[in-house]
Amino acid sequence: MKITARCHPLLEPLLPKPVPAAHALPDWLRQMPSEVASDTLGGATIRTVKHCPPFIDALSLGLMIPLATDLSVQNGELSWDWNPPIIPDAPITRAPIGAHVPEQATGMPLQLNAQLIVKFTNFWTLEAPAGWSLLFTHPMNRPDLPFQTLSGVVDCDAFKNGYVHFPAVWNDAGFSGSLPAGTPVAQVIAVPRAQPELATAVMTEDEVAQSRQVQETLQHETGVYRKQFRH
Repeated sequence: MKITARCHPLLEPLLPKPVPAAHALPDWLRQMPSEVASDTLGGATIRTVKHCPPFIDALSLGLMIPLATDLSVQNGELSWDWNPPIIPDAPITRAPIGAHVPEQATGMPLQLNAQLIVKFTNFWTLEAPAGWSLLFTHPMNRPDLPFQTLSGVVDCDAFKNGYVHFPAVWNDAGFSGSLPAGTPVAQVIAVPRAQPELATAVMTEDEVAQSRQVQETLQHETGVYRKQFRH
């Protein structure tokens, strides 16, 4: 499985490159404690999500598309100091971010008062293997980012020469400062285009016993999923 990201030759010296999501883990994950005392449980020591493999694996899945350049945010206005070359043979904007008019979200349950719908420009084409599509979504488990990227699926085995840009709701009206180049603006996950079939069933007696054994083991031991089930 390989996803190929390509950019125009004139932009290559300027652009941060897409990276595996596992190489773009947030600083707060490294800095957060592994264990804390829980006031809710009378001071008992509990483990944090830093010990949760599904949480970490979601952060690490696929690849990240980075913000092309530093964005300055002051008083609700976005600006940048970036001057990429004019590319006569590629009709793509030179702006790292654009905007959607709010009417384009008419009918969506978005709270748009004092918020802005932006579009992060993606300067990379992405090619997926035959039969695979790409899911573009907000970087998972990243509530620290001042925006929420909207999700979309694109058949990038065929749409390999086009640019997929990323609409997002700027949901932190009080944010002020800089959003640095390289900030992940979209997580990209390859998904097979063939949809799986769904079957529902009642557990057999043996399956009930096996499920009970798993649940009891989880209650009495730590790291069971990581040690016995995680690939």
